[in-house]
Amino acid sequence: MTFTFTGKKYEVSDELRAYAEKKLSKIDRLFRTESDAFVTFRYERGRCTAEVTIRNNGMFYRVSEVTSDMFASIDSAVAAIERQVRRNKTRLEKKLRDGAFERVAPEVPEEEGEEPVEFNIVRSKRFSIKPMTPEEAVLQMDLLGHEFFAFRNESEDGVFAIVYKRKNGGYGLISATDADE
Repeated sequence: MTFTFTGKKYEVSDELRAYAEKKLSKIDRLFRTESDAFVTFRYERGRCTAEVTIRNNGMFYRVSEVTSDMFASIDSAVAAIERQVRRNKTRLEKKLRDGAFERVAPEVPEEEGEEPVEFNIVRSKRFSIKPMTPEEAVLQMDLLGHEFFAFRNESEDGVFAIVYKRKNGGYGLISATDADE
C-alpha cells in the first residue's frame, strides 16, 4: 500500500505517520492488488479529524472521523473503512459466482448485529443528456430544485459531467475520464 499524508493546518509528526501506516497496513490484506491510501489530518477548534481515502482497483473507500485525539480518529477511521470493505465484498460475492473472492483475502468475521445491506432500486429513469456549460447546468439544476444534474460538458468536448450542491455551500463538478488515466 502506498501512502500519501497531508496536514491541513496541522503538522504531521513522524510518530503519527508511522501509527497511521501500521493501522492502515492491516486493511491491505483485504485487497488482491496494490492500493493507495490518502490520509488527511486536520485540527480545528479542539477537534481532530482524520480523513482516509483508499483507492483499489477502481473502487474508492472514504471515511472521515472526528474525535478529541488524532490517534483515536485514525483508529475509528480504520474500523469504518474495514466495515465498508467487508460490506462491499459481501455484496459483490452475492452478485457474482461462488468463490469469486477466494483468492482475495482470508474471511473476516462479521460483527454481531450487522446485517448485509440490500440495495433496492425502486425507480429507474432515462433521459437525454444535453451539451451545455457547467454554469448552464448549475442554473438548470437550481431551476429543477435538484441536488445534482448530469450533462455533457461543452467546454470539455462533450465529456459526461455532473454538477452538485456542496454541503458547505457552493457547487462541485465531476467529469468523466478514461479508466487508464
